[in-house]
Amino acid sequence: MIRRSHSGVITRWGDALLEACALPGRYASALIFILIFVVLVTVVGAQFGLSDLAKWETRIPLLGTHLNMTSLGELQWHLFSLLIMLSGAYALKEDRHVRVDVLSTRLSDRTRLYIDIFGDLFLLLPFFALLAWYSLGFTQMAFQFGEQSNAGGLVDRYLVKAVLPIGSVLMLGAGVGRILRNVAMLLSLRKSDPTAERPAQ
Repeated sequence: MIRRSHSGVITRWGDALLEACALPGRYASALIFILIFVVLVTVVGAQFGLSDLAKWETRIPLLGTHLNMTSLGELQWHLFSLLIMLSGAYALKEDRHVRVDVLSTRLSDRTRLYIDIFGDLFLLLPFFALLAWYSLGFTQMAFQFGEQSNAGGLVDRYLVKAVLPIGSVLMLGAGVGRILRNVAMLLSLRKSDPTAERPAQ
């Protein structure tokens, strides 16, 4: 009874952490529509030989004081970076990440949990901890030097580079949450399912 209550608490903590880290990715999926629109405008603009699309006086973050075809081209990979880095934690929460299904389906539930816990502890967490650490300095350097496009496109390049540490922290949180959830499932499985070691049919 004590083990079940402990596993219930661990599950709630793990699920809460997973949900919080996956929330940005849930809404980041809407960026795909903006990305498609930007691609369409870029293609149409290239067909008509357009260059400068708009200019204004007040400086806007990322865009600066103008919008041209170079800006639109660079905006595509900015949006793609946002989409990928913010959606990783959501994919992990929903178990949509890539795995070797041919092998996974032949393993028992307990073995799959052990593999996930081991992978998250020794592969996922160290990788994204290092990425968060190094990309933070990468972003700070871009901010301090005022890095911007060399082709007259977007400015404030630190904004897109900041997605690396932010996305890494989200993946770290999601990884910890999944570890907690899987440990709780392992405890419950050990207590209630004596056949868990049998491979799935």
